Amino acid sequence: MDNPAEAAPTGADLVPAKRVEVSPLERAAITLLSMGEEAAAAVMRCLSREELLEVTRVMSGINGVKVDAVQETLQMFFDAYREQSGVNGASRAYLQRSLDLALGSAVANSVLNGIYGDVIGPKMQRLEWAQPQWLAERLAREHVRMQAIFLAFLKPEQASQVIAALPEAQRERVVLQIARLKEIDHELLQDLEAIVDACLENLGSQSAAVEGVRQAAEILNRLPGNRAQLIEVLREADPDATAQIEDRVYSIDLLTHQSAQTISAILAAVPFESWGVALKGTEPSLREALSRAMPRRQVQAFEDMLKRTGPLPMSRIDSARREIMEQVRDMAEAGEIELQLYTEEVVE
Repeated sequence: MDNPAEAAPTGADLVPAKRVEVSPLERAAITLLSMGEEAAAAVMRCLSREELLEVTRVMSGINGVKVDAVQETLQMFFDAYREQSGVNGASRAYLQRSLDLALGSAVANSVLNGIYGDVIGPKMQRLEWAQPQWLAERLAREHVRMQAIFLAFLKPEQASQVIAALPEAQRERVVLQIARLKEIDHELLQDLEAIVDACLENLGSQSAAVEGVRQAAEILNRLPGNRAQLIEVLREADPDATAQIEDRVYSIDLLTHQSAQTISAILAAVPFESWGVALKGTEPSLREALSRAMPRRQVQAFEDMLKRTGPLPMSRIDSARREIMEQVRDMAEAGEIELQLYTEEVVE
């Protein structure tokens, strides 16, 4: 008599294992983790700042990857590698040596910069990790023309932050020098490269950036007891720092997290036209929170007003926001509204 335990499983019993989908970013992370530190570092040096942040975030959080997924990822990598031609384009170093002999160093550099891009560019990309204040301190020792050349090679966003960190007397001169730049001769480029190299060598010595005002505001929001009394004590010790903390505590984004009842009271107290200015450039979630607390007949008028409001100077927008939030703070201190200063975790 056959043993039922030894009977072959039927087709119904054979359930294929569920295939786990692996994203391209996860495949990149798996490949980098599989190739060792030195090889991975060489690859990561070729990535942009955004790409590096994305792949390292995935690498740091990856865990519990099935063996099948790793094998499939590496197989795909080697399949793609085998498809590549065995003949590769000449490296910059190879062409540099050849053209130096044929044309001379100056002409060779000009030709190669047109093909590969300049040598300074990739080095400047690595300075994206430097703090603006740290770069400004190093630039302050240089001639204004060299400061302008250095800043012209940075991305506009980072360059503007560095200029803002320079002494006020230097800012206009630096911007004017940048505007006058047309061509940069070979000697100046060599001097620039030396400055960039020095920055890169000392990049690890920069101090850690801490947003003290933001952190103080977050702490203050969560402190039990009489916050108003504590703010008054802080104001006596340092009025400027306290004003910055209050601006953070009572930023207009705070309204996003308020109850419909609180928002309704605020909408009733603040002149309708003020919102058209104050809401320029805010997150959609804030405008949606305000709309939800309005009567239906008012929502359309509110949306029309926002559409009608054209471009405005940031100083006017900031002023309108401060006026609204000062009124909100007065209402909270008078007990007219219950203001939630931070988003509390909800347990279901």
